Amino acid sequence: MHFVFMGVSGSGKTTVAERVAHELELPFAEADVFHPRANIEKMAAGVPLTDEDRWPWLRRLSEWVAAHEALGESTVMACSALKRSYRDVLREGAPGVHFLHMHGPSEVIWKRIAARTDHFMPPALLRSQLETLQPLDPDEAGREFDVRLDADALTRESLAWVEAALAAADAI
Repeated sequence: MHFVFMGVSGSGKTTVAERVAHELELPFAEADVFHPRANIEKMAAGVPLTDEDRWPWLRRLSEWVAAHEALGESTVMACSALKRSYRDVLREGAPGVHFLHMHGPSEVIWKRIAARTDHFMPPALLRSQLETLQPLDPDEAGREFDVRLDADALTRESLAWVEAALAAADAI
């Protein structure tokens, strides 16, 4: 099974995903490191990415999932996965992709982004990400998690959900 922690920048997806991957000793991918330099420079300059910018990046992420699927390994990834069509590309890598949507009030997320000093994504791009974001559809495997929780509580909830999904898959 593959678990993608999704949401807009500043939602806590990387922090929580890293903790869950560490706890479960699963391979972890931070989707930002898969971006080509041009995408990072564009975002750092405050210019939103287009779908055309994202497709090659999403395919690389899907290939990463597929490579681990071929090895029989479950994985954890932190990736914005803002649109259904982006999530569809990620699902091409393996059938068992589940999404943990880190979601909450834009004011909470805005404060987090504004406080960061170690990320290329400027706070000004939050609006475009929120406009692009499509919540999980009922037929998509996954669940929404409330980012108003502190990181420890969010990690506990996410970890419990991932462990339950893994146990259910093992029972089949």
